[in-house]
Amino acid sequence: MFGKKKAKPALKEYDKENLVPIIRCSICNGEQVAGFKNIRTGEFHEIMFVRDDAEIQRFKDMYGLDSVKKEY
Repeated sequence: MFGKKKAKPALKEYDKENLVPIIRCSICNGEQVAGFKNIRTGEFHEIMFVRDDAEIQRFKDMYGLDSVKKEY
């Protein structure tokens, strides 16, 4: 009755010149984190924890991405 309304998420912007979308994966336990890596400094900015392919798709939809590389 008093649940939250789900709105379509707005397309978010990021610095396409300096940042690259990456899924960072752990070899040991399989943990995955979606975010952006600065191509100049190598610094990684975490956006969200990823548990399954649906969350990877949600990350792509949030930023209007076609594909995201995985980094181990």
